[in-house]
Amino acid sequence: MTQNRKVVIVTGSSRGIGAAIATRLAHDGLAIIINYAGNAAAADALVTKIRQAGGEAIAVKADVSAAADVVSLFDETEKAFGGVDVLVNNAGVMALGRVADVDDAAFTRQVDINFRGAFNTLREAAKRLRDGGRIVNLSTSVVGLKFETYGVYAATKAAVETLTAILAKELRGRNTTVNAVAPGPTGTELFLEGKSPELIEKLSTMNPLERLGTPEDIAAAVAFLVGPDGAWINGQTLRANGGMV
Repeated sequence: MTQNRKVVIVTGSSRGIGAAIATRLAHDGLAIIINYAGNAAAADALVTKIRQAGGEAIAVKADVSAAADVVSLFDETEKAFGGVDVLVNNAGVMALGRVADVDDAAFTRQVDINFRGAFNTLREAAKRLRDGGRIVNLSTSVVGLKFETYGVYAATKAAVETLTAILAKELRGRNTTVNAVAPGPTGTELFLEGKSPELIEKLSTMNPLERLGTPEDIAAAVAFLVGPDGAWINGQTLRANGGMV
């Protein structure tokens, strides 16, 4: 069966938006690598869910901020499925705070995972993705909204958007697209944690559709870019936010 399936690595996919993306792409017929850094139980549970639904999946532990781990992630994928066709860069962390108040640890962690982690996986994908591949990076609509306290987080994602556009040009001749999806407020544990009901309600109604996004909304945007209907989209950032910006 694997010979007839495209193979996708989804980083940080044991839960939240990453898990929704993995589930959707499995439904669309891709073989899935569930990458995780620490939550093995959640990753294994998702593998079981995908297999029970008739899909193919394995879980591979790797810290994307460590270049050696990323090499190992691609090695394990090639060993299991023979190659890699698609990379979805979903792994990320967010620590909010005004620029004056962000400490070195919070700054370094976000840069290491959000920016260095994306760079590490993009560098490896640029060398090892099979021709005709797809790369989708997860950004954030805060790059456009420029909310206070999101400075470092949004800056790392702005860097990812720039890498996206440049790598799309550098992969000329390989029939491989590189795009980004930039979610707006989305109902995940990462988003909801630490927010008052009043703030959640305010953010929910800022876009013209007057609701939070769902992980499945974001997964659908990724699936479009990965699938055949997205083949002519390249070097772009798709802002999946209900029209907020």
